[in-house]
Amino acid sequence: MDIDPPFDATALGLKEIGNLASWTVSSCKPGCGVEALRDEDPHHLNIHFSRLVSIRSIRIYLDFETDESYTPTKISLLAGTGYHDLIPFSMLEFTQPKGWIDVPLEDVGGGKDGKTLRAFLVQVKIMENHQNGKDTHVRGLKIYARDERVGRGVTDILGIEEARKSKAIVRQSEKLERGCLMEPDWMGEPELR
Repeated sequence: MDIDPPFDATALGLKEIGNLASWTVSSCKPGCGVEALRDEDPHHLNIHFSRLVSIRSIRIYLDFETDESYTPTKISLLAGTGYHDLIPFSMLEFTQPKGWIDVPLEDVGGGKDGKTLRAFLVQVKIMENHQNGKDTHVRGLKIYARDERVGRGVTDILGIEEARKSKAIVRQSEKLERGCLMEPDWMGEPELR
């Protein structure tokens, strides 16, 4: 687990997709009543996407120096298609974290390399805090997927022959020779900003 490694999403061909999700938390300061205080469940954060996403990176920001007993020491991450089939994919443990922490996605099984998490729902559960603190502070959370706009220049990365094999690119002249209609750019995936 790396803490604060150099991270440039665009250089890695990634984009942050948190704006595509509906976010809910189990409890927060305003409106936090007796139910949340008496609840035996850990604090959790649900990140629900309206479509299946392919997640390449998850980063969490924690700061022990500022938050002390509010700092999580154990976090469990789960994913699935909904609340009924969540499966744990990572367990993180810390002593005094400070900075961005990369969640390991080595064995999630998606994609050619097995490092792509495919899910509709990601749940972050705070299992315990420093000094057994009841409340918790998570200062930041980012979720990244592959930026498909970067994939349009795939010949630079793969080479022309490899790109043709993967059907990632077909020259316009080849399409015209075969008599195919070209798909207009506006018919691609919607881009939310």
